[in-house]
Amino acid sequence: MSTTPQHPVAATPAVPPPDNTPDEIRVYSHSNVFYWWPVWAIGFLMGLWTLFGDGHHLVPVPADAEAYHVADVKWTTVQPAESGDKVKETVAKEAKDRDVIVLPPATEKQKQNKIVGDLPRETPENVAPKPIKRLPHIAHNSTPGVVFCAVLLLVITITNVPLRGMWSILVIITLALLAVILALLGMWERIVNVVSLLDIRINAGGYFFISGVLFAIWAGAVFAFDRQTYIIFSPGQFKVCQAIGDAETAYDATGLSVQKQRSDLFRHYILGLGSGDLVVKTTGAQAHHFDLPNVLFVGRKVQLIEEVVRKRTQAPAHHAAS
Repeated sequence: MSTTPQHPVAATPAVPPPDNTPDEIRVYSHSNVFYWWPVWAIGFLMGLWTLFGDGHHLVPVPADAEAYHVADVKWTTVQPAESGDKVKETVAKEAKDRDVIVLPPATEKQKQNKIVGDLPRETPENVAPKPIKRLPHIAHNSTPGVVFCAVLLLVITITNVPLRGMWSILVIITLALLAVILALLGMWERIVNVVSLLDIRINAGGYFFISGVLFAIWAGAVFAFDRQTYIIFSPGQFKVCQAIGDAETAYDATGLSVQKQRSDLFRHYILGLGSGDLVVKTTGAQAHHFDLPNVLFVGRKVQLIEEVVRKRTQAPAHHAAS
């Protein structure tokens, strides 16, 4: 009786999961201009509201113009000839129960400059006048102007008055207590009535001009100038460029510590959408300290930095055949 010797089956080495960690990560520092995005966003929104909201227009009138409610109006207009350069006939018109603004007669200076009245003219003086159509668009109420100015002042305050740590919590608690106290005293109705007296109006062109210029500045800073200040993290080292036009300086990542600071609730969480400040330190005989303010998605960036720095290129192990 013979038995066949059984040889142990060699275990198949486990295949390590693929490493999806990038070879390097570049972190940019942004200026405070980044936090101004709500101003141009609200400005464009209020401009569209003013342009397409209720179809009102702005008519500039002199200070001594007179306004009347529910008045009967009679006036004469001219009918242009077929050629369009001569007056054909005068037509009398009248309207009842209208709100009317009566402008004063033209001054001597206006007559000398051949300006008749204070309303804009779309036709030459020797041509029969036509109804005025090119008037600035403006909202019927002051809500868009009040909202735009409130957002503007709020962003100016948040970006210039840092409220870190306990200060931000103290401000929130103070505002909440103040709101409760005013409600208990019945003061909110008076405050709303006072705010309703604010008559801030900006025409559609004003909104689009301010928002367009601010958006151009914001885009140029975020996508061009801010990208000149950065730190590149790679396995075992990192490179720093601290100013526009400076060369990159490489440092060893041994003993590297990366810390995020996101203590300003209003700036980092509300306006920054999860941004924060990044602090990079090295240890050893020549310790270095670098600050990168206003880094977007700083929490995720710190996690990727730790993974990249720990990553090392290792040669595969060779097993001799026996």
